[in-house]
Amino acid sequence: MFGAPSTQVLIAALNEEEGIGLTISELNKILKNPRILVVDGRSNDRTVEVATNLGAQVVLQDGLGKGDALTKAIKCSDLTVDYIVITDADYTYPAEHVSGMIRVLEENPDVGMVCGNRFSGYLDLKGFNGFFYLGNRFIAFTHNLLNGVSLVDPLTGLRVVRAGILRNWRVKSKGFDIEVELNNHVEREGFGIMEVPIRYRERLGEKKLGFGNAAEILMRMILEATY
Repeated sequence: MFGAPSTQVLIAALNEEEGIGLTISELNKILKNPRILVVDGRSNDRTVEVATNLGAQVVLQDGLGKGDALTKAIKCSDLTVDYIVITDADYTYPAEHVSGMIRVLEENPDVGMVCGNRFSGYLDLKGFNGFFYLGNRFIAFTHNLLNGVSLVDPLTGLRVVRAGILRNWRVKSKGFDIEVELNNHVEREGFGIMEVPIRYRERLGEKKLGFGNAAEILMRMILEATY
């Protein structure tokens, strides 16, 4: 591969005016003004205005949920790039880790996706309340047991994926279960998944992941296990 690898960043957003500006600005600085696509779930705040003013392409989501948003993002993306970066709009995931994640893919052709692991190395408890932390640990245990994809942090929102893996992906998930489906898709395409330790900051704005989403995620694990 000659020259710097090409990337496209995908961000799903819904009422994230507090964090999306910092998120995009940090990505622009670290990745030297990459292509950034924001899929907006029809926010009623300044999310779209802030993202547009910082040079991001913004498209409106068709339905509801993070999975639905990322489905739209993939359809609207340039999948001829080398890598797709997926991150959240709430400024929890530091962009400083992305360059190293890309480097892992450059050096390991058998690895299809690199995930940011929030639970190893840089754990900042400000970003985790007790329920959130324990819930993630339970889901990680169940994910590894049911799906055979061994990850410490299977629900992380920071990922770098080889773009070619996403070209033929027919996404079924509509909500926060999208990460579980993507983990299994990468493995079914014959690639490995690696995790790297990352810092995780306290989110800016209202948290959207709640107790009800746990059932959605667990059901996706069961469906993927019986695929």
